Amino acid sequence: MNSDTRNRILMTAMELFWEKGYHSTSVADILGRSQVHSGSLYHFFPGKQDVLVGVLEFYRDGIREQLLAPVWTGVDDPVERIFALLGGYRAHLVLTDCTYGCPIGSLALEIHEPDPKVRDLLAANFTNWSLAIEECLDAAQDRLGADLDRRALAEFVLTVMEGAIMQARTYRDLGYFDRNVAVLRSHFAMLERNRAGSSVRGESEDKRTWN
Repeated sequence: MNSDTRNRILMTAMELFWEKGYHSTSVADILGRSQVHSGSLYHFFPGKQDVLVGVLEFYRDGIREQLLAPVWTGVDDPVERIFALLGGYRAHLVLTDCTYGCPIGSLALEIHEPDPKVRDLLAANFTNWSLAIEECLDAAQDRLGADLDRRALAEFVLTVMEGAIMQARTYRDLGYFDRNVAVLRSHFAMLERNRAGSSVRGESEDKRTWN
């Protein structure tokens, strides 16, 4: 049994969970699409929930390579990186006619899982996402203000993304996503204006002090 087989099982499960949901995906579905024998699957994963754990671990460990790198390539501005990431989700909505959204968000909504490991992995994925946004906010603090609660704003960006996707999928209308993101961009523009205004006032006060 090699790692290629395990990865094929995980990638297939990821696709199916994204397309059909966790509960609507059977082990037979995973076997059929992956073209893997049941013995091979059960060698790596004793049950379907173990496959779920593997998928969540894959998402958790691969956020930078699988999610961030493709949309951040060539984007140096930290604020624009945030909107490039949101643009990546928008592209998926366009490709799927607003059918599929954020895989982790979809799983979190679907699974009311009492297993602490599954719950912790879902939380870890959200935390990693928020931390990536927070890093962008840290890099932009000279434009947004050093006293900004960057952790809270990063969590708010996550909330906007998940809520916008949920509405777009429910209504099958990309406009819901676009309007939410537009309001978020306006908020960032306001933060930058406020910061710039504070800097100008500070410079004026310094000049009066010296005069």
